[in-house]
Amino acid sequence: MTEKNRISRVVTRSGDGGETGLADGSRWPKDAPVIAALGDLDELNAMIGMLRSRLAIDQFVLLDTVQQRLFDLGAELAVPGTTRLTDADVSEIEAAVEQLNEQLPPLREFVLPGGHPDAALCHLCRTVARRAERALVAAVRDQQHSATSLRWLNRLSDFLFVLARTLNRINDSAEPQWRPR
Repeated sequence: MTEKNRISRVVTRSGDGGETGLADGSRWPKDAPVIAALGDLDELNAMIGMLRSRLAIDQFVLLDTVQQRLFDLGAELAVPGTTRLTDADVSEIEAAVEQLNEQLPPLREFVLPGGHPDAALCHLCRTVARRAERALVAAVRDQQHSATSLRWLNRLSDFLFVLARTLNRINDSAEPQWRPR
Protein backbone atom coordinates (compact mmCIF):
# COMPACT_ATOMS: atom_id res chain seq x y z
CA MET A 1 0.00 0.00 0.00
CA THR A 2 1.35 3.43 -0.95
CA GLU A 3 1.30 6.09 1.73
CA LYS A 4 -0.47 9.31 0.82
CA ASN A 5 1.50 12.54 1.14
CA ARG A 6 -0.54 15.15 2.96
CA ILE A 7 1.60 18.05 1.72
CA SER A 8 3.36 17.69 -1.59
CA ARG A 9 4.21 21.34 -2.23
CA VAL A 10 5.11 24.01 0.28
CA VAL A 11 5.39 26.95 -2.13
CA THR A 12 2.00 27.22 -3.82
CA ARG A 13 1.82 30.97 -4.59
CA SER A 14 -1.96 30.73 -4.05
CA GLY A 15 -1.78 33.12 -1.10
CA ASP A 16 0.20 35.85 -2.83
CA GLY A 17 -2.93 37.96 -3.29
CA GLY A 18 -3.80 38.03 0.41
CA GLU A 19 -6.17 35.06 0.48
CA THR A 20 -5.74 31.53 1.75
CA GLY A 21 -7.77 28.36 1.47
CA LEU A 22 -9.43 26.18 4.04
CA ALA A 23 -9.52 22.41 3.72
CA ASP A 24 -13.11 22.61 2.45
CA GLY A 25 -11.86 24.55 -0.60
CA SER A 26 -13.24 27.93 0.44
CA ARG A 27 -11.00 30.99 0.06
CA TRP A 28 -10.71 33.59 2.81
CA PRO A 29 -8.83 36.87 3.24
CA LYS A 30 -5.76 36.28 5.40
CA ASP A 31 -7.13 38.72 7.97
CA ALA A 32 -10.50 36.93 8.32
CA PRO A 33 -11.37 35.87 11.87
CA VAL A 34 -11.20 32.15 11.00
CA ILE A 35 -7.68 32.57 9.61
CA ALA A 36 -6.63 34.63 12.64
CA ALA A 37 -7.94 31.86 14.90
CA LEU A 38 -6.01 29.23 12.94
CA GLY A 39 -2.86 31.34 13.24
CA ASP A 40 -3.28 31.76 16.99
CA LEU A 41 -3.82 28.02 17.41
CA ASP A 42 -0.66 27.37 15.38
CA GLU A 43 1.32 29.83 17.51
CA LEU A 44 -0.01 28.21 20.68
CA ASN A 45 0.96 24.77 19.44
CA ALA A 46 4.48 26.02 18.65
CA MET A 47 4.77 27.58 22.13
CA ILE A 48 3.66 24.34 23.79
CA GLY A 49 6.20 22.48 21.65
CA MET A 50 8.89 24.84 22.95
CA LEU A 51 7.72 24.24 26.53
CA ARG A 52 7.85 20.47 26.00
CA SER A 53 11.37 20.74 24.58
CA ARG A 54 12.53 22.55 27.74
CA LEU A 55 11.25 19.93 30.15
CA ALA A 56 13.90 17.40 31.19
CA ILE A 57 11.46 14.61 30.38
CA ASP A 58 7.94 14.82 29.11
CA GLN A 59 6.69 14.93 32.69
CA PHE A 60 3.29 15.99 31.56
CA VAL A 61 2.14 13.50 28.93
CA LEU A 62 -1.01 15.53 28.54
CA LEU A 63 1.05 18.16 26.68
CA ASP A 64 1.35 15.75 23.73
CA THR A 65 -2.41 15.24 23.82
CA VAL A 66 -2.89 19.02 23.99
CA GLN A 67 -0.84 19.47 20.83
CA GLN A 68 -2.86 16.77 19.09
CA ARG A 69 -6.17 18.35 20.17
CA LEU A 70 -4.98 21.79 18.97
CA PHE A 71 -4.53 20.25 15.51
CA ASP A 72 -8.02 18.72 15.83
CA LEU A 73 -9.41 22.14 16.69
CA GLY A 74 -7.66 23.61 13.65
CA ALA A 75 -9.21 20.85 11.53
CA GLU A 76 -12.64 21.84 12.84
CA LEU A 77 -12.03 25.40 11.66
CA ALA A 78 -10.59 24.28 8.32
CA VAL A 79 -13.66 22.15 7.57
CA PRO A 80 -16.66 24.08 8.89
CA GLY A 81 -19.34 21.90 10.42
CA THR A 82 -16.97 19.13 11.56
CA THR A 83 -16.53 18.21 15.19
CA ARG A 84 -13.40 16.52 16.50
CA LEU A 85 -13.16 17.55 20.13
CA THR A 86 -15.49 15.76 22.51
CA ASP A 87 -16.87 16.12 26.00
CA ALA A 88 -14.35 13.43 27.00
CA ASP A 89 -11.54 15.76 25.89
CA VAL A 90 -12.95 18.50 28.12
CA SER A 91 -13.27 16.05 31.03
CA GLU A 92 -9.68 14.86 30.54
CA ILE A 93 -8.22 18.34 30.79
CA GLU A 94 -10.51 19.24 33.73
CA ALA A 95 -9.27 16.15 35.59
CA ALA A 96 -5.66 17.17 34.94
CA VAL A 97 -6.36 20.66 36.31
CA GLU A 98 -7.90 19.18 39.46
CA GLN A 99 -5.06 16.68 39.93
CA LEU A 100 -2.34 19.32 39.64
CA ASN A 101 -4.22 21.90 41.68
CA GLU A 102 -4.69 19.48 44.62
CA GLN A 103 -0.91 19.44 45.08
CA LEU A 104 -0.55 23.23 45.17
CA PRO A 105 -0.87 25.61 48.10
CA PRO A 106 -3.98 27.81 48.06
CA LEU A 107 -3.60 31.18 46.39
CA ARG A 108 -3.64 34.17 48.70
CA GLU A 109 -2.95 36.67 45.94
CA PHE A 110 -2.81 36.93 42.15
CA VAL A 111 0.15 35.14 40.57
CA LEU A 112 2.56 37.11 38.40
CA PRO A 113 4.03 35.27 35.41
CA GLY A 114 7.58 34.28 36.23
CA GLY A 115 9.61 32.19 38.61
CA HIS A 116 11.41 29.31 36.96
CA PRO A 117 11.97 29.81 33.18
CA ASP A 118 9.77 26.79 32.40
CA ALA A 119 6.94 28.24 34.50
CA ALA A 120 7.36 31.65 32.85
CA LEU A 121 7.16 30.00 29.41
CA CYS A 122 4.06 28.11 30.54
CA HIS A 123 2.45 31.43 31.53
CA LEU A 124 3.29 32.75 28.07
CA CYS A 125 1.57 29.68 26.58
CA ARG A 126 -1.44 30.48 28.79
CA THR A 127 -1.70 34.02 27.45
CA VAL A 128 -1.47 32.77 23.85
CA ALA A 129 -4.22 30.25 24.69
CA ARG A 130 -6.42 33.12 25.91
CA ARG A 131 -5.76 35.02 22.68
CA ALA A 132 -6.60 31.93 20.64
CA GLU A 133 -9.82 31.61 22.60
CA ARG A 134 -10.76 35.22 21.81
CA ALA A 135 -9.97 34.60 18.13
CA LEU A 136 -12.08 31.44 18.14
CA VAL A 137 -15.02 33.37 19.60
CA ALA A 138 -14.67 35.92 16.78
CA ALA A 139 -14.43 33.14 14.16
CA VAL A 140 -17.60 31.52 15.48
CA ARG A 141 -19.50 34.63 14.38
CA ASP A 142 -18.62 33.80 10.73
CA GLN A 143 -19.10 30.05 10.79
CA GLN A 144 -20.90 27.50 12.92
CA HIS A 145 -18.61 25.86 15.43
CA SER A 146 -18.68 23.36 18.26
CA ALA A 147 -19.31 24.74 21.75
CA THR A 148 -17.25 21.81 23.05
CA SER A 149 -14.13 23.20 21.41
CA LEU A 150 -14.68 26.59 23.03
CA ARG A 151 -15.00 24.88 26.43
CA TRP A 152 -11.86 22.81 25.81
CA LEU A 153 -9.79 25.86 24.84
CA ASN A 154 -11.02 27.70 27.92
CA ARG A 155 -9.97 24.76 30.13
CA LEU A 156 -6.58 24.64 28.40
CA SER A 157 -5.66 28.06 29.77
CA ASP A 158 -6.70 26.85 33.25
CA PHE A 159 -4.47 23.80 32.80
CA LEU A 160 -1.53 25.95 31.71
CA PHE A 161 -2.01 28.19 34.77
CA VAL A 162 -1.85 25.31 37.25
CA LEU A 163 0.96 23.70 35.25
CA ALA A 164 3.00 26.92 35.56
CA ARG A 165 2.44 26.87 39.33
CA THR A 166 3.39 23.19 39.40
CA LEU A 167 6.60 23.84 37.45
CA ASN A 168 7.58 26.51 39.98
CA ARG A 169 6.92 24.06 42.83
CA ILE A 170 8.84 21.20 41.17
CA ASN A 171 11.81 23.48 40.51
CA ASP A 172 11.78 25.00 44.02
CA SER A 173 11.27 28.41 42.50
CA ALA A 174 9.38 31.17 44.27
CA GLU A 175 6.03 31.97 42.74
CA PRO A 176 5.86 35.71 42.12
CA GLN A 177 2.67 37.24 43.47
CA TRP A 178 1.06 40.60 43.10
CA ARG A 179 1.62 42.99 45.99
CA PRO A 180 -1.31 45.42 45.88
CA ARG A 181 -0.56 48.95 46.98
